[in-house]
Amino acid sequence: MSTAVALKVTQIGNSVGVILPKEMLARLKVGKGDSLYVTEVPDGVTLRPYDAEFAEQMEVAREIMKEYRDVLRELAK
Repeated sequence: MSTAVALKVTQIGNSVGVILPKEMLARLKVGKGDSLYVTEVPDGVTLRPYDAEFAEQMEVAREIMKEYRDVLRELAK
């Protein structure tokens, strides 16, 4: 089930951010101090709680993209 929630970008100290509603935090099973991942997808972004396995997969993907940057750029044309 997908739920759309409108969030306002607001000033938080010297930065800007969004405040997630309690219900969304509960669904993500995260709280104050936890880390989240934002990933670009074709139709927007996804927000996920920190997962050590996912973090490792993302690091491997970054290394591959860096190593094969020129090849990937050509394939994207």
